[in-house]
Amino acid sequence: MTVEQNVLQQHSQKHQQTLLNQLREVTGTTDVQLLQQALQVSNGDLAEAVAFLTEKNAKVPQQDESTYYQTSQVSNDRYISVGSQADSNVIDLTGDDKDDLQRAIALSLAESNRAFRETGITDEEQAISRVLEASIAENKASLKRTHTEVWSDSPNPHDRKRIDNCPVGLKNVGNTCWFSAVIQSLFNLLEFQRLVLNYSPPARVHDLPRNQKEHRNLPFMQELRTLFSLMVGSKRKYVDPSRAVEILKDAFKSSESQQQDVSEFTHKLLDWLEDAFQMKSEEDGEEDKPKNPMVELFYGRFLAVGVLEGKKFENTEMFGQYPLQVNGFKDLHECLEAAMIEGEIESLHSAENSAKSGQEHWFTELPPVLTFELSRFEFNQALGRPEKIHNKLEFPSMLYMDRYMDRNREITRIKREEIRRLKEHLTLLQQRLERYLSYGSGPKRFPLADVLQYAMEFASSKPVCTSPVEDIDSSAPPGGTTGLPLPPLSSLAEQDSLASPESSGSSSGLASNLAAAQQQRAPIHKPFTQSRLPPDLPMHPAPRHITEEELRVLEGCLHRWRSEVENDTRDLQDSIKRIHRTVELMYSDKSMMQVPYRLHAVLVHEGQANAGHYWAYIYDPHQRCWMKYNDISVTKSSWEELVRDSFGGYRNASAYCLMYINDKKPFLIEEDFDKETGQILSGMDKLPPDLKQYVKEDNELFDKEIEEWNALQARKAQQEKLALAAASAAASAASSTSISSSSPQPMSIDCSPPDNAAPQHDPEYMEQPSPTSDAKHLQEDTERAISRATAEQEERSPEALLNAALKLEYARLVRFAQEDTPPEKDYRLQHVIVYFLQNQAPKKILERTLLTQFADRNLAFDERCKSIMNVARAKLELITPEEVNLDEYEVWHQDYRNFRETTMFMITGLELFHKTNYVEALIYLIYSYQYNKELLSKGLYRGHDEEFLGHFRRDCLLKLNEQAAAMFESGEEPEVTTGLGIMNELVVPCIPLLLVHDTEGDLLAVEDMRNRWCSYLGQEMESNLQEKLTDFLPKLLDCSTEIKSFHDPPKVPAYSTLELCERFGRIMTTLCKVANHGR
Repeated sequence: MTVEQNVLQQHSQKHQQTLLNQLREVTGTTDVQLLQQALQVSNGDLAEAVAFLTEKNAKVPQQDESTYYQTSQVSNDRYISVGSQADSNVIDLTGDDKDDLQRAIALSLAESNRAFRETGITDEEQAISRVLEASIAENKASLKRTHTEVWSDSPNPHDRKRIDNCPVGLKNVGNTCWFSAVIQSLFNLLEFQRLVLNYSPPARVHDLPRNQKEHRNLPFMQELRTLFSLMVGSKRKYVDPSRAVEILKDAFKSSESQQQDVSEFTHKLLDWLEDAFQMKSEEDGEEDKPKNPMVELFYGRFLAVGVLEGKKFENTEMFGQYPLQVNGFKDLHECLEAAMIEGEIESLHSAENSAKSGQEHWFTELPPVLTFELSRFEFNQALGRPEKIHNKLEFPSMLYMDRYMDRNREITRIKREEIRRLKEHLTLLQQRLERYLSYGSGPKRFPLADVLQYAMEFASSKPVCTSPVEDIDSSAPPGGTTGLPLPPLSSLAEQDSLASPESSGSSSGLASNLAAAQQQRAPIHKPFTQSRLPPDLPMHPAPRHITEEELRVLEGCLHRWRSEVENDTRDLQDSIKRIHRTVELMYSDKSMMQVPYRLHAVLVHEGQANAGHYWAYIYDPHQRCWMKYNDISVTKSSWEELVRDSFGGYRNASAYCLMYINDKKPFLIEEDFDKETGQILSGMDKLPPDLKQYVKEDNELFDKEIEEWNALQARKAQQEKLALAAASAAASAASSTSISSSSPQPMSIDCSPPDNAAPQHDPEYMEQPSPTSDAKHLQEDTERAISRATAEQEERSPEALLNAALKLEYARLVRFAQEDTPPEKDYRLQHVIVYFLQNQAPKKILERTLLTQFADRNLAFDERCKSIMNVARAKLELITPEEVNLDEYEVWHQDYRNFRETTMFMITGLELFHKTNYVEALIYLIYSYQYNKELLSKGLYRGHDEEFLGHFRRDCLLKLNEQAAAMFESGEEPEVTTGLGIMNELVVPCIPLLLVHDTEGDLLAVEDMRNRWCSYLGQEMESNLQEKLTDFLPKLLDCSTEIKSFHDPPKVPAYSTLELCERFGRIMTTLCKVANHGR
């Protein structure tokens, strides 16, 4: 056999072992012969092999229960062996039949010889294609969905415009949130960013690529460069990564669909980048083994030392992403300790050759970027599907790796032995403490100190018996017996002694005679007397007979024993705390804090094993804060929020991947400097010429889109202006030719101010053509002011009376504006002047509005009111545009109309909510909240309490979610369809409205809704329900804050001020009563 044939055979064996390890992890099957049979039957196809084993297991009902419920086990074949550096006694463990810890690391076994992959595409790489194909298919399929099922870009480019230097987000183009999370984490490593942006393909690529890898990797590398360049210099808030994803999809051909795994994608992404840089390094470098920057940045080495069947071995191996088990550990260091030390493991060989085995791992070289994969998924054989591990796992922001370094091997072993000894002693102390804190031999146990205290309280209690005379009815003896007297205890005792002389004085004889005496009586059922207490039973537990001397001795003993127990308990607790503190500080000396790694990024997964959403927390060293990268949304965050979402334990969200960077290598996150000026390069300045031109052209396209949008809006505004002017002219003509009235028109739904150039006329709440309820309301107020002015004013001229009435009415409205009102009363609804006063409207606006009230034609038809009305109308006509800006006047009144309409939306929504009509209530509450928010943006008193409206909007969504979930749980097809319809049509479109402002109550409500539906993933259900749930969950778990198209706002019917105020008062009073009752 030639050397070349020998190499190929070795790689073929390793590839076969890789497939075996993967198959073992996915199915949980440990029978090597069965695994090999499955691979032979499937011709190496992993999916078919899994199906073969699943069917085979289903046909073996007599399988042992412990094996049946077995989940995937921890593996030892984790890493890539890059050539042994051991002596002749070194044993290679790569061929040992052990389970994989992590599929992504098992894939790395296939990388041990890069020449093997030069010839084609491996099965692992084909798995990637299935996911990428699914992502593109999902993106295309989304275009065919209805508007209620797909998130789309806002048509307004101003909503998509980048603000200052805010980081750029990535659009989710269909189940690609994993792509966004990983790419953002790598992009924010500035050294990695520089490597990608400044990459230039090898010169030979201008010719035809030599193999499939070059045909795949180099185009992807170019798309990654353009994507990074847009993330650096784009004017857009977020960019579309579809072209990069398309390259990945085109590299492989598959029709299967699943959501990609972050660790697997990261592994393959770095693998492809490594290949691309390797081509460049081989072309540029003159060395025999040119350095690859991807390897230098992300790969390290460790030394595996141990014993196998009595023989020592020592191997040096390379690693990229380091896998860690989560189950059974509380923090990252515990995970690392378990991964670095593999204790005594029974050999898989026969019993005759059985021997103990074990090994340790010691890092010899750590990469600048150290990535840990947290294994939070395991395969449940009983359910036939993977499950997510939600256990809490803490990790530090600064991680010191000294204890795991090979150079500290001896001192670490000493410290580990000391920790082991301390933990053994700690276990003994905890067991002793438990005996004090859980005392007793029965199922219920109590602290011993409390038991002694209870005994002392019992001993010192005085018996207080009920009176036989007061408690016993002579006609109804206790126990419901007849009126026959109960024999005295002395006579019973005598009978007992006569019947049984040998048992004289025994309590058992007395008890038997008592029982016999009771049996001789015929019981009579008297329900009200049978439950009476015996005459001598104390009111509370207490000793029947105890002397002062006995009590004194007993209290002294109990006091002393309780003090001893409390002292022993306190000493044990203090000892346990000291041991915990000693263990915590074991590696705190400076010699073991020389290899610091700072947390750079945390990739978070929310959901279950087969559905969920990814996002990333990334530290910004320049702003010194954490940033949350959630697809298109990039927001400031905090360590507290990161801990809440990443540690796990109480939510469906938890960290899935941790990225640490060497804190002693600042070049990883340092910006470039201009060599001539010394200034930091930022934005477009850091791009090479070709990418700078590419970004410039894209920005010009976006600027053009903004210009076109602005021009379109200007045309629409002009058209609306003309239409409004024509409508106003027609209304004025109709008003001047007819005195007949019409009902008040509903207010405009559009919250934007109307065009101010339209002909001016008084608002409908100020003047009505006929004596409607609104006009009557204002008329009464006006006439009341005129009457008071007439009574108080000596001068009777119309102008003097008008001035006096204006002052009186104004003073009244000022009092309303300054008055503290209960929730059910809002004077702003009664009069526009109150609204203006509370919002500090200009004086001229107030004066003109008040004059308009007194110029109403519907005042009483006596001569005095008519003359005052004429004076008021004359004064209005004399007001020039220079004195009162009519545009500003109309804007203020339009805001008041919007306030009234928002109030009507709110009232209607609250009334429907109170009637439990949540479907209809939601639309009104959603729009009232949005309109109210626009009002509040102009001033605190422009609208209603935002928190109040937000509470009912949130509560309505929670109620609908409960209804929909109950319908889904019913399992009935019509109910399930209706329930999912409620979620898709109403709840899901509203979730971005709750997420966009990050208020705590809204975020918790969204979390509750998602948790309710995610909880179904672990339950047994019919296949059609499972399919519908799987299709629905990604929509629910999508954390995008992109506002989705929603229902048109409902039409508001005509209403009067009186109706508005009455309905407002009724619903607010009702809600206050309900709230007080709830408290």
